[in-house]
Order: sequence, then C-alpha cells, then structure tokens
Amino acid sequence: MAQHATSAALIDGKAIAAGIKNQVAGEVRELRAAGLPIRLVAVLAGQSAAARVYAENQARTCTEVGIEYSLRELPQTVSQEELDALLRGLAADKTVTGIMLHMPLPPQINAQQSQYAIDLLKDVEGVNPGNIGHVVYGHSIIAPCTALAVVTLIESTGISLRGAEVTMIGASRITGKPTALLLAERGATVTICDINTRDVAEHSRRSDVVVVAVGKPGLVGVGHIRPGALVIDVGINRIAVMDAAGKETWRTVGDVAFEEVRRVAGWITPVPGGVGPMTVAMLLRNTVRAARLVYGLEKPFGNSGPD
Repeated sequence: MAQHATSAALIDGKAIAAGIKNQVAGEVRELRAAGLPIRLVAVLAGQSAAARVYAENQARTCTEVGIEYSLRELPQTVSQEELDALLRGLAADKTVTGIMLHMPLPPQINAQQSQYAIDLLKDVEGVNPGNIGHVVYGHSIIAPCTALAVVTLIESTGISLRGAEVTMIGASRITGKPTALLLAERGATVTICDINTRDVAEHSRRSDVVVVAVGKPGLVGVGHIRPGALVIDVGINRIAVMDAAGKETWRTVGDVAFEEVRRVAGWITPVPGGVGPMTVAMLLRNTVRAARLVYGLEKPFGNSGPD
C-alpha cells in the first residue's frame, strides 16, 4: 500500500488546514445568520510566555473565522478550587459554547482534575478524561485535536488505513493513546511504543505508517522506517544551531531526522508546517462541533444514538 520514492512526498499541513479553516468560516457564518453565535472562552493560569503567544495566535485565528474569543487570565498563585470553580461557571454559562484551558498550569494545579471540570460538550480540545474515554468506545463526542490532526493528514494521502500496520511512537494520554485508538477504529493494526519498548525500530520498520509524538529531536532516523512508509511527525522541539556566520540561532524541528528519513519514506510531514497548523484547524472544527452540540443541532453520539 505504501509508495516507494527517492524523496518522500510532503504532506502540506498548511494547505490542508487552510481548506478546513475556510470550511469552518462558512459554518460559523451560517450559525451566526441563524442567531447562534459561537463563543470560545480560554483560560490562562500563570505566566507562561509560550501559552500567552498561543493565546494571542488563537484569538487572531478565531477572529478570522468569525468565532468570538475571550481570554480569562488567572494569577500564578491561583488555587485548584478557584480554577475549577471558574471552569464550572463557564460550563453553566449558556452564552459560552466552547472552553479551553491553556497549558502549562502552575505547579500547585492538578491538570487532570481541572480538565475534568471542563464541560464535556464545550471541551473544544477534547481533553476531559470523559471525552478521551469515549474514544475507546468509537463514538467520540469531541476527540483531542492533535489526534484528529494526525488521522486527517494520513487520510489526505488517499491511503487506506484498513488493514494497515501502524506504529505509534509515544503513548501520552492526550496524543499517543487517542491517536492509536482513532487509527484502530479505522481498521488499522496499531502497535504503541513507549519508554518501555525494547526495540522501537523492530516495530516501526515493518509498518506502513509511523507516527512519532515524543518530544525528542531526531529520535526517529532512517533505520526506523521501511521504504515507502508514511511518516507523521508530531514533535515540536526548539534546538540551537550555528548559522553560516557562526552565530547561534534557534530552529524548530520534529522528532524525526527529516532529511535522512525523507530519502526512504513515501510521505512525510514537515516541522513546522505539518501537524501544527492542522491541530489549530481541528481546534476550530471542534469549536464549531461544540457549539452545535450546545445548541442541540447535533447529538453527542450521532442522530441514531442515545443523547
């Protein structure tokens, strides 16, 4: 099923995300015309510079597609009780159709407990343990954004996941495990590798698709990939490199040694420009899905399932 190439075909996450963004904008216009605005409220607790940049980018992206966006900021000293009370208040607020919680959180906060306080139907990132649990049953209410991004990128190549051998390298509860479950739901045979796996390459070399989400630059090299395989790199790492003038600069790279792997892979996602923009697109799509659920235009488990 995989193609062999002297240089892998790039899976352009930016282009695919742009198409989804245009589709979302049209759906938002239809809802607003019907008097049903979409309002996403994000919560930022603490002083994370990276989270603030993400919040600013998110505000701009939401505005571009017509989604109302507001940011609730809490101090670094916020207590678990205060944060969870705010999230429960947003859940009860009928004018709010979507909720997200920026990471990282201050050290005194239990992230999973706070994620559990996010309303299931308004959980645009799909991080509430209940939403992640529904992935297991194959009828996701709202699935995690990155997992959806990975599946969408794979499907964009036109390959069939039914019967495909897939290796998922990385087993986080937000990305690795949900991604593996979504792929298995589509008929793939999925092997999950984590820090306890004795020989990751033994598994990945026999796979049609390899997904890497660990957070370690260059973890996966040419020896991990069979010729013609499809490679999805979820990693986003900042590394210091020397430019032509001998000056240190910073570069964003993935978990895959891109230049060497692209010589044997059939398809590959670049970093940046692959999974990143697609994750943002999935957040927008989930935000519309959440609004439709809140307004009763869709049922959590589909029109034929229970409410």
